[in-house]
Amino acid sequence: MMCPFCRDGETKVIDSRLSQPFSVRRRRECLACGKRYTTYEKIEESPLKVIKKDGARVPFDRNKMLKGIETACYKRPVSPDDIESIVSQIEAEIYENFDREVPSRFIGEHVSSVLKNVDGVAFVRFASVYRNFTDANDFVTEIQPMLRTDD
Repeated sequence: MMCPFCRDGETKVIDSRLSQPFSVRRRRECLACGKRYTTYEKIEESPLKVIKKDGARVPFDRNKMLKGIETACYKRPVSPDDIESIVSQIEAEIYENFDREVPSRFIGEHVSSVLKNVDGVAFVRFASVYRNFTDANDFVTEIQPMLRTDD
């Protein structure tokens, strides 16, 4: 590891700990200049591909999933930490269940099921885009099971 201050290659690790899933945080000290700095190591895996509905294969993009969930939760009582937790949970499930390719349907269904338990409005917002609602009847069909009946 090269020191970012003096560019010397000799450093020692002072402290290591898990930072996030699949990531290690290391506190290092340069043996030449004595300055300390932090590095993050992430496991480099073979790139995961998402199989889209039309059969196209695109690289998995965590940020795309994050933006979709943030959009669904806009102006809802869901904190950024909750959103990050949802994304991390789903990302971990993807990497546990798939090696090289994951169907987009798997991702969409998992996001939908988690949002359904977190916030009903965010769930309907996400489902309307994911399931490509075309009219009000699609909304009613999706919401019907969520409504309580007092009969």
